[in-house]
Amino acid sequence: MTLLLLAGLGACDKQSPPAGQGQNATSGEATGPAQSVKGAFSYTLDRSKAGTPAPDFTFQNPDGSDVSLKDFAGKPVLVNLWATWCAPCVAEMPTLDAVAADYGRKGLAVLTISQDSQGETVIKPFFEKHPLPHLKGWIDPENQFGFHYNTGMLPTTVIYDAQGKEMVRVVGAMDWASREGRALIEAAMAS
Repeated sequence: MTLLLLAGLGACDKQSPPAGQGQNATSGEATGPAQSVKGAFSYTLDRSKAGTPAPDFTFQNPDGSDVSLKDFAGKPVLVNLWATWCAPCVAEMPTLDAVAADYGRKGLAVLTISQDSQGETVIKPFFEKHPLPHLKGWIDPENQFGFHYNTGMLPTTVIYDAQGKEMVRVVGAMDWASREGRALIEAAMAS
């Protein structure tokens, strides 16, 4: 429990890029109107794990049933780790909703997987309060994804190709409507 608390305290801040990222990482910030949404989006792209298979952890579907990333086999998947208490996560959610609206019908699975320890008791009210009709409140009750991705920061987004191989990690909040965000999605769609 102490480790979860420490991970939560270290997460959701604008830190420098994680050590060891080297030439496989790039940073970016949104410019223009996106900066007005609770501050600038700030992120680091990490391609150092590209080609790694998706983990097969069990997490919870919004209806409470168990699911794994293998259930999305054959389609590209965007896994976004977030929490209701994380301001950059909340600011990023409308841009993820737009991605789900635009690309969901084309086959992209957009999974916003909560790292909130209170689970459905905070996720359900969050989705009732925020107009995000194309997103669902997936839950990772044991924070397996957070420990597996080991970025130490929320939000963290990992994009998998249609073969279930990691393409890129976005550590921090990205404006998914930006040119760079859409290019990452288009690359996944072409996989």
